[in-house]
Amino acid sequence: MRILVASTPVGCLGSGRGGGVELTAAALVAGLLERGHRLTVLAGEGSRLPPACDGATLWCERGADQPSWQHRPRQAPVELPPDALLGRLWRRALQEQGQFDVIVNLAYDWLPLWLTPHTATPLAHLVSMGSVAEVMDGLIAELARSHPRHLAFHTAAQAADFALQDPPRLVGNGFDLDRYGFQAEPEPLLGWAGRIAPEKGLEDAAAVAAGLGLPLAVWGLEEDGAYARRVEAAVPAGTLQWRGFLPTERLQADLGRCAVLLNTPKWNEAFGNVVVEAMACGVPVAAYARGGPAEIVQEGLTGALAVPDDRASLAAAVLRARQVRRGDCRRWVEEHCSQQAFAARLEAWLAELCEAGAERR
Repeated sequence: MRILVASTPVGCLGSGRGGGVELTAAALVAGLLERGHRLTVLAGEGSRLPPACDGATLWCERGADQPSWQHRPRQAPVELPPDALLGRLWRRALQEQGQFDVIVNLAYDWLPLWLTPHTATPLAHLVSMGSVAEVMDGLIAELARSHPRHLAFHTAAQAADFALQDPPRLVGNGFDLDRYGFQAEPEPLLGWAGRIAPEKGLEDAAAVAAGLGLPLAVWGLEEDGAYARRVEAAVPAGTLQWRGFLPTERLQADLGRCAVLLNTPKWNEAFGNVVVEAMACGVPVAAYARGGPAEIVQEGLTGALAVPDDRASLAAAVLRARQVRRGDCRRWVEEHCSQQAFAARLEAWLAELCEAGAERR
């Protein structure tokens, strides 16, 4: 298949501003290249792809980054900044669509979803978030009625956020496991990774680490500096070790040293990439039983689950997770979350759309 992948307009690929979508984009492109398809990636100016995606063509467009729905009120209207990158990406996609068999949209935004009935080339949406905005919920529900095969989700927990008439297409996510080294012997260190922003719940992980008397290594892009300072001030000095936003090779080398990764989102994560990244290194996970991580973390096998927003429950989960065999974590990821398995699921979905599109033409 000739596939155009339209990336997130929240930031250029490689910047970290796109969050987990950046990792998903890399795995999607690399995995489908391995299966013999031709990939073109459409993304913001300054984007870069990892070496595994060298076989893909990269088209870049300039423009103002799109504000993330995650940081806006649920009742907020659709918004485009002046000279919006989102508009430029989709103008280019529409101009070039005749070169492709299918377009894959990774943007969680109103415009590409609205375009679905109006493109000549089938438009496939890998929905990257759960319910965060009423206008998005309504449009996804509308497409679920009119174009259900054009929607795919990462997990059942994520899909359950939306009014879907039919069983959802679930594709999970994928990882190049050659980039993650298994580390059998941990240090007395807890870990936490994600964007440094209130919806990620770092304050709960920090409080639990302080209560257990263990340092907490923190990796991620600092989106809210004031929030980060408040979290640090609330725990004893030295509890938090700020490691910054690191490329995969450096992140996994550090992450693998942790005894347990804590996962504390305050909302329904669609998947939980960092949960799988930790497990790929052999690190068990203590997570709130909420969203995608609640499906990924298997109690007693890959970690332990806690009552959401309950710090005492999370502390108990950390202690249980420390008893998990690290080799079991790695094996679970190999069986369920490899880049190859993800690409096969995507290929089956996209092939169905291409066949249906050819029949209509």
